[in-house]
Amino acid sequence: MREPKLKEIFAEDFLIGAAVNPKTIISQGELLAYHFNSITAENEMKFESVHPLEETYTFELADQLVDFARKNDMFMRGHTLVWHNQTTDWLFEDKDGKTTDRETLLLRMKSHIDTVVGRYKNDIYAWDVVNEVIEDEGEELLRKSKWLDIVGPDFIAKAFQYAHEADPKALLFYNDYNESHPLKREKIYKLLKSLIEQEVPIHGVGLQAHWNLYDPSLDDIRSAIEKYASLGLKLQLTELDVSLFRFDDKRTDLIAPPEDLLEMQAERYEAMFKLLREYRNEITSATFWGAADDYTWLDNFPVQGRKNWPFLFDELQQPKAAFQRLAGQ
Repeated sequence: MREPKLKEIFAEDFLIGAAVNPKTIISQGELLAYHFNSITAENEMKFESVHPLEETYTFELADQLVDFARKNDMFMRGHTLVWHNQTTDWLFEDKDGKTTDRETLLLRMKSHIDTVVGRYKNDIYAWDVVNEVIEDEGEELLRKSKWLDIVGPDFIAKAFQYAHEADPKALLFYNDYNESHPLKREKIYKLLKSLIEQEVPIHGVGLQAHWNLYDPSLDDIRSAIEKYASLGLKLQLTELDVSLFRFDDKRTDLIAPPEDLLEMQAERYEAMFKLLREYRNEITSATFWGAADDYTWLDNFPVQGRKNWPFLFDELQQPKAAFQRLAGQ
């Protein structure tokens, strides 16, 4: 008898999602359809992927993912509309290759959002509208970017406004990493509070949740959840994985995950999801940034040559100890 379905284990709590790409919907298709009821495009809806040139949209790969969601009766999240990375240079330049002006950039932003959100308005229920604009360290609130330099801080509010106009039914999220670290948590809270006070159409905050065996602490995760939820926003874990290593761990000699680390990972997942379930009224989705250890963005990141095993399913797409812990909750 096959293991219980992840989406049914948490059916009374929140959606269970996975980030996918055109290769993994084939190589992991059976696993995805069996265990998950939501997907997110890993890269295929980012600016450089769907809008490489001003007059050119390339939706073929994104459409494949939407079709997969539709055929398997899955919810789909859109990721991401405005980001400082994976955005093509033409967006910020005039015809002479010099920096464009505020009005032109806002018109391009609106056109892009109208086109992309409009195309998928019957298929995508939630969008990561703005991604990673908070500065990690220091006193500055916002990360330096071409968006900020050219438009000013209100590019964030404008993006939400345009997305809401393009699809009034879509749920709109701000998305960021290190969201549970106290310094960045306070900055994200400050931004969200400001947007709400401006009556910007924002509905939730995405906690990327790129966590590891040691960090962040459960207390910091709880504090972050309560802090953001106090604003009346819905929360979603948008890019969840649990690395076996600290960020700067340099080991590259492992060809298989050590049993002691897999046991720690199982304990970590069990504790995390026990905590998440306490906030099932605030958390509406938990999306892993992948599905099984045969494919993860954490391989070779940030340490070249370092393999990682961050998910509930192993390289053969079989349940790991971490899955068994969740199934037994």
